[in-house]
This record gives sequence, C-alpha cells and structure tokens, in this order.
Amino acid sequence: MCAVTGEMGDEMSGEFANALQKTDQIELTVTGRVTGREFSFPVWFVKEKEKFYLLPVRGSDSDWYKNMLKTPRMRLTANGASVTATAKPITDPARVSEVVDKFRANYGPDQVAQYYPKTDVAVDVGLPEAAR
Repeated sequence: MCAVTGEMGDEMSGEFANALQKTDQIELTVTGRVTGREFSFPVWFVKEKEKFYLLPVRGSDSDWYKNMLKTPRMRLTANGASVTATAKPITDPARVSEVVDKFRANYGPDQVAQYYPKTDVAVDVGLPEAAR
C-alpha cells in the first residue's frame, strides 16, 4: 500500500470517511507537472475497506495521471471534507484489470465502457486510518 499523510486532524479524517459513504464522486486535486498550479475536478472512486482506487478516464494519457506521477501527493474532497494522501500508480495489467472490475461492479459495465475508453493504468490511494 502507498504511503499516506493525513493533513487534517482525526476529526476531519473521520468526517471524510462519513462523507465518502454519501457520494459516488469525489473532487481530486493534483499539482500540475509543468505549471505547479493545483487542478481540481470530479472523479469516480472505489473504496474497499482500507483500499481506495481511482481510474484515469483516458488511462496513462490522462493529464491528472501524468501530474500524479510527478507529484504523487493529492487532495481528495467529499462533501466539503478533505484528506491529503500520496498515490501510487498501478501498471501491472492483472492489477489494473482487478480495479476496472471493481469499477464495473460499482458503476455498471456500460458506464465504465462509456467513460473509461483506455484502461491501461489505475491508482492506489491509501487513506489515513481515521478516513477509512
């Protein structure tokens, strides 16, 4: 599992865990690899116990994925509650396929096929213990 740093206190992390239960989409904030500016946008996620996965819409061609490779720290926000974590790319085809299957189970095969045309990578994001 990747390293995780909770920037918020346990109370905020617990708030994030509660917020995750009420949504199927989070706001992801990454740092631009060229500009150094922060970029935020909504993304789907899959959370299973202590695991938290993201799937870039255009796979390894997605700008946010390329940004994450340069600066793995990212902020995740759900319903106003945020945590900061360090992400780790998943490039092994078998592991990527497992994550894609989790997205299909959570959002439906048709939705994943429509919104994720390239599935060559995924992202493993650990969460602070209080945010799980």
